[in-house]
Amino acid sequence: MTDKTGHILPTEFHGQPALSLEAADGARCVVSLFGGHILSWVPAGGKERLYLSPEARFDGQAAIRGGIPVIFPQFAARGDGPRHGFARTRVWQLTEQRAAADFVTVTLTLQDDAATRALWPHAFLLELTVMLSGNRLDLELSAENTGDAPFVFAAALHTYLRVGEVENCRVEGLRGKRYLDATAGDRATQDKFDAVVVEDEIDRVYVGAPDSVVLNEPGRALGLQSTGFTDLVVWNPWEHKARALTDLPDRDFRHFLCLEPALADQPLELAPGALWSGLHTLVAA
Repeated sequence: MTDKTGHILPTEFHGQPALSLEAADGARCVVSLFGGHILSWVPAGGKERLYLSPEARFDGQAAIRGGIPVIFPQFAARGDGPRHGFARTRVWQLTEQRAAADFVTVTLTLQDDAATRALWPHAFLLELTVMLSGNRLDLELSAENTGDAPFVFAAALHTYLRVGEVENCRVEGLRGKRYLDATAGDRATQDKFDAVVVEDEIDRVYVGAPDSVVLNEPGRALGLQSTGFTDLVVWNPWEHKARALTDLPDRDFRHFLCLEPALADQPLELAPGALWSGLHTLVAA
């Protein structure tokens, strides 16, 4: 009798090369090689926990709306390059994979080339490790400076969490924390409430965010824990901004909330040969 193990299979998702991960306990995940982008996560015995827009583009050029895009080397428009950087629109390489009795894991990498250096003139190696088991999804993003001069970068895991109704969600663990409110010109504000409740457009960078927060909604919860990321972004475009997004149905803003571990407020300087890593864990309950 052999032990049951999970599996990792190459596949296509809307015509794009991807990997299908399934743990022995039934947990499932789909990772696109385009963007190193997690498109789906279903915990063992559960339902889909990530939001992917039904109007997302899979043309191999545009960033994919939803899932967990990798943001690097700049956050939003805070820089001279493409918005949110170029990592989410490049093809990554599968470099490691393992399927065991209690988990499956893959590692994808992205290195600089002539196209990236034309946008951002630095040598780097990005690595994303995805580990799937039970009700957990563990992610590690690392950046290495492989050049001979320091560079400054920002990074984030732009996580779109699927929710039943965004107005019924409560994000707990941020009381007393300072945030920059992009809807008010990055005005600094201190959160005075026990929970963040979304009732309109929200676009906040919580600076020096706690390691753990909890997303509660009727009938279920999701715990998020990060190390190495200094900030937490909370974002939902609400109705007026959603109408301007051509790859998002007008009313689907109600069915996701982005909670993103990030290096956003203060980008990090990385010396030649230095390595940074950030860990992020999602636990479904």
